[in-house]
Amino acid sequence: MRLGIICSRIRVEEKLLFAAFEARGVAFERLDDGDVVFDIHDREVPFDVVLERSISFGRSLYALKLLEDRSVRCVNCYDVVATCGDKLLTSAALERAGVPQPRTMAAFTPEAALRAIEMLGYPVVLKPVVGSWGRLVSRINDRDAAEALVEHLDVLGSWQQHIFYVQEHVAKPGRDIRAFVVGDETICAIYRTSEHWITNTARGGRASNCPVDGPVGDLAVRAARAVGGGIVAVDLLETLDGRLLVNEVNHTMEFRNSIDTTGVDIPGRIVDYVLAVGRQ
Repeated sequence: MRLGIICSRIRVEEKLLFAAFEARGVAFERLDDGDVVFDIHDREVPFDVVLERSISFGRSLYALKLLEDRSVRCVNCYDVVATCGDKLLTSAALERAGVPQPRTMAAFTPEAALRAIEMLGYPVVLKPVVGSWGRLVSRINDRDAAEALVEHLDVLGSWQQHIFYVQEHVAKPGRDIRAFVVGDETICAIYRTSEHWITNTARGGRASNCPVDGPVGDLAVRAARAVGGGIVAVDLLETLDGRLLVNEVNHTMEFRNSIDTTGVDIPGRIVDYVLAVGRQ
């Protein structure tokens, strides 16, 4: 099997994946997305399967598109990455599939954004449509803060910051849930607990094991299917009245803090799935 792994830099997760492939006796070629050159006129099929692990959303999209045009199977595929990498497209996909999520609104001008914010009612959460690790996610508590933040985005932001993605603020019990889905199975999940309202482990959230039998695992699989399947991490919110809502779906997730916490060989499960896709 001809296997490629495309990535930007080698993090702990990539080292663990490389080791898992090597433990199975599988050779692979690493494609550095900062060094690779694609000849769009070349129609040769260079790999049977490619695992995408780039931290750059733009590089991922173009690389996957060019590879799939050559009939290379990609994990995750272009459509999944395009959907998960854009929070508004993710919300639209979840809505089409009937997956519960926080109430969300989109607006394209500052004036419309302020109307959307006040339609939801304070506090609200304003997020960039493209972004990760909880960066530039803001909780807005009043009109003064809303006006200031919207103006800053309008003046200083790129075109992506001019797409205003507004969600209701969901009161949660000091934690959220990250569930890992591989194929059609939720293999494990963690609680991410923090005194701050942003609970990402990259922002200091503490990880503990979360059981995946029942509603957590079922909802995570529904969310994964809604965006096209593959290997994803689904972020879930628990409401104070006991409901589960899908907050985000991530296509190139980090998992270093979740292996020992859950006791699940996450890189091994990912590698086995990639090899199965390559054999199809």
